[in-house]
Amino acid sequence: MNKVTNVVMKSLDKSIYLKPYTMHFTQNGQKKTWDLLGIHDSVAVILFNVSRNVLVLVKQFRPAVYLGTIDLNDRKIDSLIDTTKYPPENGITIELCAGIVDKNLTLPEIAKEEVLEECGYDVPVSAMQLIGSYRSGVGTSASIQTAYYCEVTDDMRVSKGGGTEDELIEVVEMTLDEVKKYVTQTAIVNSPPSFLFGIYWFLLHKSPKT
Repeated sequence: MNKVTNVVMKSLDKSIYLKPYTMHFTQNGQKKTWDLLGIHDSVAVILFNVSRNVLVLVKQFRPAVYLGTIDLNDRKIDSLIDTTKYPPENGITIELCAGIVDKNLTLPEIAKEEVLEECGYDVPVSAMQLIGSYRSGVGTSASIQTAYYCEVTDDMRVSKGGGTEDELIEVVEMTLDEVKKYVTQTAIVNSPPSFLFGIYWFLLHKSPKT
């Protein structure tokens, strides 16, 4: 997963995943502009294996997170990024099982599909417990992510997961003690805010008493 080479920054041409905009507006008589990104909404699933009391999470390389570790002076267009100075493992995150909303399916159906593809568990749509929806990236995109809670057992796992053919995803299991230690560390947590929200929600509402 961390064998990332030939990293080059390019100017954005066309993308099926995001559209850049600049909003022009007047606020309290003052003209302003704000750069924005239009992106897909998404779903996320807090997946808890009740057979062994472990949270089922995913690990993957995130180019945006990796970019965030690179000094601004070293982000030159069409220049090769020094992967010895900036190790690719810095861009590896731990996240909830999640996926974009880009199919003509209901949100619970998309969540079910993501759980099967990424984590290998075949769950019924009815197992998806709605937690709620919130805005992601309010400074740039403000897309909507809808979170679900789902309990699984070892018997429900039908494959090793890992995502679709063009994805490289590792399934990670964490005990309650491990996840508590991870989210409370003082070092930078390489996980998105939605992950922290989901974990704290789980610890507050669903965590088995130990």
